[in-house]
Amino acid sequence: MIIKEIIEYLESLAPLSLQESYDNSGLIVGNRYATVSGVLICLDSTEAVVKEALTKGCNLIIAHHPIIFRGLKTIQGNNYVERVVIEAIKNDIAIYAMHTNLDNIYLKGVNSKICDRLELVNTQILSPKNADNDQIGAGMIGRLSNPMDTISFLDLVKNRMQASIIRHTKGFNQPIQKVAVCGGSGSFLLYQAMAKGADAFISADFKYHEFFDADGKILIADIGHYESEQYTIQLLFDLITNKFTNFAPYCTETVTNPINYY
Repeated sequence: MIIKEIIEYLESLAPLSLQESYDNSGLIVGNRYATVSGVLICLDSTEAVVKEALTKGCNLIIAHHPIIFRGLKTIQGNNYVERVVIEAIKNDIAIYAMHTNLDNIYLKGVNSKICDRLELVNTQILSPKNADNDQIGAGMIGRLSNPMDTISFLDLVKNRMQASIIRHTKGFNQPIQKVAVCGGSGSFLLYQAMAKGADAFISADFKYHEFFDADGKILIADIGHYESEQYTIQLLFDLITNKFTNFAPYCTETVTNPINYY
């Protein structure tokens, strides 16, 4: 099997045309016609992940976040991005990224995985890209089977999403049942979540002043960027193993979360 076959399958599910204009999804490093020796799945293509790929005999890394995002003017090893690219090329390791194109699909996407973890029902795209296709867009919204009070809900989220800390707005007496979610940096969807009647919005990377925007009308639960997307690794693993039976991909054992909690 060659790398191109895996890429074509993944892009049949989440075409690169669905990525945001600022994004850099796709094959970033490597030869798409190389024979696959093994696949390592991760969120971030760090130096440790490249070493892990070498140890496991993998010549293809499939990541959620693109290692090259803003572009490189030199490749001298001055930072981790340059060092990852150098090591990948030196060792014939290809790096492929599925980022906002995987965020923006309804079925088998990043946000559907979050909904599955929380057992939300009656889910739909929170902010469709256009009126003609409600299967493509940012975030998702659904319902808990039973309403919950704020503390019980936060306990559920913390447990199911394995979040060390949840930064959240003040709870209110209203029971929580309608829940919006967005993996990664989702504060731009707060008003859409409020407009669709969400009682709570789970995402990450909210700034201080953005918490005020909840205005007592919605519970914001910021669980952390890595925490909100960590199950994307299992999502990609399941997609690949269900399609290709002639090799077994690996989920990374490297925790790439750059944030530590004390």
